[in-house]
Amino acid sequence: MTALVPSFPPLLKGMAAGPANPFKIACDQARRGVDAGLVAWSAGEDRMRAALVLAPDEPLETAMAAYIASGVGMQNALGTHAPAETAVQLEWSGGLRVNAGYCGRLRCFSSGHDPKAVPDWLVVGVDLTLRLPPDFEPGERPDHTALHLEGCRDIDTVLLLESWARHTLLWINELDGATGRATLNREWEGLAWKLGKSVTVNTGSERHVGTFLGVDENFGMILKTESGDTELIPLSSVIEEE
Repeated sequence: MTALVPSFPPLLKGMAAGPANPFKIACDQARRGVDAGLVAWSAGEDRMRAALVLAPDEPLETAMAAYIASGVGMQNALGTHAPAETAVQLEWSGGLRVNAGYCGRLRCFSSGHDPKAVPDWLVVGVDLTLRLPPDFEPGERPDHTALHLEGCRDIDTVLLLESWARHTLLWINELDGATGRATLNREWEGLAWKLGKSVTVNTGSERHVGTFLGVDENFGMILKTESGDTELIPLSSVIEEE
């Protein structure tokens, strides 16, 4: 029998968002001082969305590793529940790629944007496309896809949500270890979309074009620009405005 409500690990507490935006709910709850570990979630026929509230005890720039952990957690979850041949890759700026097609994105919000300051709260999460809308015209965006188009029609969305939460929590806990950040870095680089290739990255009003060389110890993008210079784009630049 398929579960209707996800069962999360002991350190996490779920809050069903229904048709509402779970990211907005998570941010509102974080501002009100909710304990870290709240997972606001929504799992419909077309989308699966989940937002995890965190209370970092370190500066924003290093705390952003949790954003990376949520992406690797999503790949791990799909690796468990999707067909074995399903390839999942992660764009540095948050896009989720399934068999090379854009299939959703990671999202991140914070109480502040100063990379050197400890934020009051951080919300990381995932917005996954399960099914494209009926009026979607493939010719307009040929690189967009959905899980049901990639051989994943039989995935139990609730179980996928549970798996994402469990793997994400494991990776976040791994960061407390001496080698946890390096381990996460290696795992993520094996999934990175267009590593070593030309990319265009938009951060706020800025547009960055160049060759994606890799990331630094805080997962900032190292970009070789068209002029030949090397630019470091901090990961905190992907934080969205509410």
